[in-house]
Amino acid sequence: MESYVVIGAGQAGGRAVEAMRASGFEGRIDLIGAEPHLPYERPPLSKELLTEDAPFELMHDDAWYAEKDISVHLGAPVTSIDRSTKRVTVGESQILAYDKLLLTTGGFVRKLTIDGAGLKGVEYLRTIEESRAIGSMLAEGARIVVVGGGFIGLEIAASARKRGCQVTVLEAADRLMGRALPPEIGQAYEALHRGKGVDVRLNTAIERIEGTGSVEAVVTAAGDRIAADGVVVGIGIDPDTALAEAAGLEIANGIVVDEFCRTSDPAIYAAGDATDHPNPFAGRRLRLESWQNAQNQAIAAANNMCDVETPFSEVPWFWSDQFDVNLQMCGAPENWDRIVTRGDIAACDGLLFQMQGDAIVGAIGLGRPRDMRFIKRMMGSGKTATDEQLADESVGFRDLMR
Repeated sequence: MESYVVIGAGQAGGRAVEAMRASGFEGRIDLIGAEPHLPYERPPLSKELLTEDAPFELMHDDAWYAEKDISVHLGAPVTSIDRSTKRVTVGESQILAYDKLLLTTGGFVRKLTIDGAGLKGVEYLRTIEESRAIGSMLAEGARIVVVGGGFIGLEIAASARKRGCQVTVLEAADRLMGRALPPEIGQAYEALHRGKGVDVRLNTAIERIEGTGSVEAVVTAAGDRIAADGVVVGIGIDPDTALAEAAGLEIANGIVVDEFCRTSDPAIYAAGDATDHPNPFAGRRLRLESWQNAQNQAIAAANNMCDVETPFSEVPWFWSDQFDVNLQMCGAPENWDRIVTRGDIAACDGLLFQMQGDAIVGAIGLGRPRDMRFIKRMMGSGKTATDEQLADESVGFRDLMR
């Protein structure tokens, strides 16, 4: 009977072991997680868990893992992988043998290295405990400074405003969400946040954080001093490739895998935030930090491990909820030759298409989740449309699919 080991008990690891059993694999499964919790999904950490004081929900409870005969090792960091003997070391001494190994190690938040970064009240968001720590700061009238105007920073800013906090967002670039989205979207979200009372400061780097024991103020590179009761930092994540690197696996912009989620060692697979994988829709290799990728690539990897050959090939998709606006984006284009819009992007109610020749290479919807379901299917099937059709509100995407 074969033994599979999964390192990383986040969303990707949780969905992987679920898929292994669903595919009919009857061998031993060990799921190893550094956190003390069973697998859970992270999107609520920056939204519902901050605004509603809701309890977090696990993917499955203890009874489910027992029923599926999955051995779960929590609070248990893996210290090494021995590829020659196909063994992993958990903690200081526990040894687990594997026939096939799956790495779903995810990523870790980038940290500030400035003076005052270690003060009490400087928080990051990646885990349940960190979400709770941030939530405890969001009292009515609390002065919260968010460092970073990307998705996570803006979701936290929106949640803090909903809780009645005074919120300042500091972004070093000249627009919000600039690494992922075109200027038109960043401008619309700048107006949205300003309209909700967020003090958005672009082209603003942070110089230091001041306080005696705990946060009292943030000082910008321009010398502005912003009083603060709490600071939340959202400046991106880096892939957790340390184990893979130490084991001698190929690393580029993450753990390098093929379309079947195999690493440079055919007995070791990888999925989720840490992988550098080929994407036929983008026409290049990508590393994606998204709910969709963590879940679906992990399912594909599990199927491939169980000899149900499943190339991972999906249109990249991402979503973000800020205030009452749902943002969805499909595709990950590097280049486009023109933009076509439908509706009112500036009012956060419309669609923006990034076009290359006749092809839709990227699409962004603000407040248009139903349309985006059809657009994602269009992009996946290679369907296209004229600029005039895409811009015309009277033309339905269901009709364009036909």
